[in-house]
Amino acid sequence: MDSSNEPDDFLPEALRFRSPQPLVDIGANLTHDSFKHDVDAVIHRARHANVDTLILTGTDLAHSEQAVALARRHAGLYATAGLHPHIADQWSDELGQRMAALQRQPEVVAVGECGLDYNRNFSVPRHQEGAFEAQLQLAAESGLPLFIHERDAGQRMREMLKAWRDDITHAVIHCFTADRETLHGYLDLDLHIGLTGWLCDERRGHHLRDLVGSIPLTRLMVETDCPYLLPRNLPAKLKGRRHEPALLPWIIREIAHWRGMAEVDLANATSATTEAFFGLRELAHHHTTSSQGAGEA
Repeated sequence: MDSSNEPDDFLPEALRFRSPQPLVDIGANLTHDSFKHDVDAVIHRARHANVDTLILTGTDLAHSEQAVALARRHAGLYATAGLHPHIADQWSDELGQRMAALQRQPEVVAVGECGLDYNRNFSVPRHQEGAFEAQLQLAAESGLPLFIHERDAGQRMREMLKAWRDDITHAVIHCFTADRETLHGYLDLDLHIGLTGWLCDERRGHHLRDLVGSIPLTRLMVETDCPYLLPRNLPAKLKGRRHEPALLPWIIREIAHWRGMAEVDLANATSATTEAFFGLRELAHHHTTSSQGAGEA
């Protein structure tokens, strides 16, 4: 990995953003095949953009294990571990036991990506609800927060979460794209909300611009969901059109604009909210203490 402070030339000059304050990307799919050959460079570009903490999304057992392995290689990287609703029919008691073991690893900071997707229904709703219920149980037992996927299933999601709300610590609806009623239903359940570059899409994300001001800063987090959801309104074209964490400052800029607040204040607020949600400061302190202890041994 290039250890210099200078970025490579993969990103056009117009896309070499730098956040005024350190950012946390809560949803980076860096185990996706599109990152296979240059993941170290992607992480380096993220750091140069002042996106210094990444939560790597686990969507099944294999990708969760890969996310943990990658987090072990790089400081400031963490992982989630869970089963995506698209493949909920893969859930079994054995998989649940293996997920529970993986979630005990110090690099894992949330249960997920899990949830309900009635938009595509790649798995039937009955299987989705069963897998989600099992992962709610894992979150209740471990005390880890939930990293949740929801599409066109807001009412059923709220029903299931309400039944479990007293048993789980925190939960974030990642890549929120729904309507005002659904948003306020989640906020009434004391949930966190993750926003992506969907806000930057004039075709389908325009309604979010009117909603961002309704999300308390203590509940708001930001993410790229890379390599997906590349912002459509970037000031330059990107080779290959693969989204990456280095572009998160652009999303912060957009959200700040639509909230009518300073970019630096939004950056500070979302990072503070995210650190508290995932317990990142405690984890960083533990990692530093462990490293010092190993060095003294």
